[in-house]
Amino acid sequence: MSVQTTLDIQAIREQFPLLDQSINGHRLAYLDSTATAQKPLAVLDAMDRYYRTINANVHRGVYQISEAATEAYEGTRRTIGRFIGAKSTKEIIFTRNATEAINLVAQSWGRANLQAGDRILLTVSEHHSNLVPWQLLAAQTGVELDFIELDDQGRLDLSHLDQLLTERTKLVAMTHMSNVLGTINPVERVIAAAKQVGALVLLDGAQSVPHIPVNVQALGCDFLAFSGHKMCGPTGIGVLWARRELLEAMPPFMGGGDMIKRVGLRESSWNDLPWKFEAGTPAIAEAIGLGAAIDFLNELGMQAIHERERQLTHYAWDKLSAIDGLTIFGPPAAERGGLLSFTLAGVHAHDVAAILDTQGIAVRAGHHCTHPLHDIFGVPATVRASFYLYTLEEEIDRLAEALVLARDTFQL
Repeated sequence: MSVQTTLDIQAIREQFPLLDQSINGHRLAYLDSTATAQKPLAVLDAMDRYYRTINANVHRGVYQISEAATEAYEGTRRTIGRFIGAKSTKEIIFTRNATEAINLVAQSWGRANLQAGDRILLTVSEHHSNLVPWQLLAAQTGVELDFIELDDQGRLDLSHLDQLLTERTKLVAMTHMSNVLGTINPVERVIAAAKQVGALVLLDGAQSVPHIPVNVQALGCDFLAFSGHKMCGPTGIGVLWARRELLEAMPPFMGGGDMIKRVGLRESSWNDLPWKFEAGTPAIAEAIGLGAAIDFLNELGMQAIHERERQLTHYAWDKLSAIDGLTIFGPPAAERGGLLSFTLAGVHAHDVAAILDTQGIAVRAGHHCTHPLHDIFGVPATVRASFYLYTLEEEIDRLAEALVLARDTFQL
């Protein structure tokens, strides 16, 4: 079976030098892009160019290379705004990652606006980064947490949504795409229902923004968090988008340089958006690298990337579901993004991953920062194979063959 696509996959792969290597005598098959994506030459070159030619702090110097660094850094903010459909660059806040972005909302907006008896609605499939911050806030303020359950195929069970959303619900915080099930959640329906009771909505876009077209105006959400390293950008850089009026009213998350207008010994006044939330020297090279990554994705086209991953997911589903003893968790291929999480009967997930590594195949094994979800499954860990724009069908073929090897090895 051959996957037809408008993308030239071989030409794309040539832009990712890390993929051109052997592991344990086999060509590397990198199937862990859900954890972190590989970086194209455009990103590596952009960061190298910054350090070689304009390495200076931003917003501080009046000399030429500092002004060039500032323009490159703020240029990425403009690129991000266009990429997600923001109304203004003042709505784009740089963070270290999606986790920090969510914590920023919890500790700034949450502590300023929520009190004991208010409720936050989550789902049972959340990554720990969109669960633990709200647990901390609940301990600090007395806020109560509610949860949307799953049906038997890993879809959100929205049959009780009207009962879960009440006048006490002040925020819905949910993943746009599950990092374990691959489920692309019906966020538009949840957002519309939340608005009926006056609740705000935060989307964890760590898995969706790198893989599918995302427009915050079309979705109607209030906050969106995502990470650069999952979308071909560097680690150490993430983004919080929020509606401007919310950010204007929120207190700073951290104090320090650059987030202030004036500082006295006993009081300070805050800088304008977006810098009010960006204390200290930022991740300048990383922001520039993220801008290059978005340019790279835009050139390929997010819809084309999404379609390629859908085709790969169908291909992988057919291959893996034919393996005796293998159980795939989550909805059918048509309802998910580019990943499959599974178990192999009689073999621990970590042992499966170790055998796959001997064949040069890199996958993730464990609970994937979703302890509660794995408790629901009744398994301690799963194996996760995830795909991206550089994945080949032959790598999925190798994955299937190696899984049969793993099963047969442990059945001897």
